[in-house]
Amino acid sequence: MITLKSEREIDLLKQAGHIVYLTHQYLKPFIKEGVTTKRLDALAEDFIRSQDATPSFKGYEGFPYALCISINDEVVHGFPSNRKLVDGDIISIDIGACYKGYHGDSAWTYAVGNISDQDQYLLEHTEKALWEGIRQVKPGNRIGDISNAIENYAKSHHLGVVRELCGHGVGTMVHEDPMVPNYGEKGHGPKLKVGMVLAIEPMLTIGREDIYMDENNWTIKTDDSSNSAHYEHTVVVTKDGVEILTGE
Repeated sequence: MITLKSEREIDLLKQAGHIVYLTHQYLKPFIKEGVTTKRLDALAEDFIRSQDATPSFKGYEGFPYALCISINDEVVHGFPSNRKLVDGDIISIDIGACYKGYHGDSAWTYAVGNISDQDQYLLEHTEKALWEGIRQVKPGNRIGDISNAIENYAKSHHLGVVRELCGHGVGTMVHEDPMVPNYGEKGHGPKLKVGMVLAIEPMLTIGREDIYMDENNWTIKTDDSSNSAHYEHTVVVTKDGVEILTGE
């Protein structure tokens, strides 16, 4: 069931989203060659808790960490570990924070040192695909308008669209209705209404879009071992259009 959030709820979602934004900013200086992903996870959890919030993902359906950290060909749900980042890696960090019962959710993909031109292209255009989707958020449009904008942008830049994974509603649960696919037809799907809160999150690949589940039963990887990028913002539909909740 899709719920429309009240002004009070949107205020709490803004605060949760801002904590997620601050956590991304806090982590940036630590994302460099030699750091372990487990260290990044610990830093983020400590920071989130210092903001009077809790990590949304830790314990969610059994997920054991505060962050999803996915490197190179890992699309989503990567486990933090003792793996050290190396020059040329790309790392997607998905952060969720729960503040007074309401969640913020945002992912970003970062370059470690000097990355290839191909990976730079992937990061640039996956982020731009996110913004193409966000531009479609306004009252009266439909979920399919968001999905179609992302898919068209990705295809026009020869990137693979992971179809099995999608965005979602956000509120007192980190994943709520409606689902927000990264492909679809304009004019289809639920109508956008003031007070709807959505996580929009293109997950694109530099190669084919086929994926598989790692043996840990969480991490999703590309079938052809090509690299993947993931960008996500939580937004609210307003009477004027859209407001990003996981920005400054």
